[in-house]
Amino acid sequence: LGGVIALIMSIAILFILPIIHVNNSQGLQFYPLNQILFWYMVIIIILLTWIGARPVEDPYILTGQILTVLYFMYYLINPLIIKMWDNLLN
Repeated sequence: LGGVIALIMSIAILFILPIIHVNNSQGLQFYPLNQILFWYMVIIIILLTWIGARPVEDPYILTGQILTVLYFMYYLINPLIIKMWDNLLN
């Protein structure tokens, strides 16, 4: 059940994200930490895709779980850093 919920949330978060868009600027050019986080997210998505094609064995299970936690942490950390930079710039 946990895997099904995580799968649904990984898709639903992409639909919810534009609704809760709170930053003052439209692009990431004014948020240097978010630029770095974006490229980490790209790497995480590529690794999750690769892990999904691997057999269900010991090192791949743990790697997939860690990458899944990092995937969801991005969506929690990104708005916090945007708010921090907005407070520093204003």
